[in-house]
Amino acid sequence: MTTLGSKNAAPASVSGWRSAQAKQVLLTLVGWSVALLIFFPIFWMMLTGFKTESAAIADPSLIFSPTLESYQAVQERSGYTRFALNSVAVAFGSTFLALLIAIPCAYAMAFLPTKRTKGTLLWMLSTKMLPSVGVLVPIYLIFRDTGLLDTRTGLIIIYTLMNLPIVVWMLYTFFKDMPKDILEAGRMDGASTLQEVFFLLLPLTLPGIASTGLLSVILSWNEAFWSLNLTTSKAAPLTAYIASFSSPEGLFWAKLSAASTMAIAPILILGWMTQKQMVRGLTFGAVK
Repeated sequence: MTTLGSKNAAPASVSGWRSAQAKQVLLTLVGWSVALLIFFPIFWMMLTGFKTESAAIADPSLIFSPTLESYQAVQERSGYTRFALNSVAVAFGSTFLALLIAIPCAYAMAFLPTKRTKGTLLWMLSTKMLPSVGVLVPIYLIFRDTGLLDTRTGLIIIYTLMNLPIVVWMLYTFFKDMPKDILEAGRMDGASTLQEVFFLLLPLTLPGIASTGLLSVILSWNEAFWSLNLTTSKAAPLTAYIASFSSPEGLFWAKLSAASTMAIAPILILGWMTQKQMVRGLTFGAVK
């Protein structure tokens, strides 16, 4: 009876192992298919940047004679470096300002909650549901009267306000998952609120803060609506520079693709270099 039972158990275990392997292979194929589907537009844009204007319009094939003509034209066009510096200054400046405001705000909501805390968080998140065009006119008039039109300071302010709800929500989640016993031990040792934040809270939640900052940089770097409507030339970032390749004569597809590739390359490299930190931060506190 024991021998018969062991013989029946062996095929069952082999069948279960094969079923698990088949599911793993299937999930891997589905994951790669979705990734390729998402990445294909970026891949096509990169290829188009190595074509001539005539080939970009008339020849949609993957086999062609590559050329750097479009990239040379983009680099020779006046102001590219200035547009790139504006993007860097605005993206990192708005992220720094958003973190500076959001850290004490999230700290107060996570460790000193009131009856209005949840309502405030929901209200902040609801502001992201408002279409940007709905507040364009009043913001434009305010910026015009205060001299903030076409300035880096103006874009930093608007990008900070745009990303602040998401930054506060993410930091609130990270702070909420932190054990309160550590902070209470610091208070018993005589730590002030600032010491508690700088020497206990920030080091322990650094992965979450880093991932939040990276997300804010990406959102600011890719923002186009406000940069097109609140800037003209002095403070315009790369998103406005890319839009300048659209003219009444039509779209310059090859040059537009080359400029877009050069614009997204830094953020793609940054995301690739920090992907482990990003994943670690976004899953911070998910498993206890």
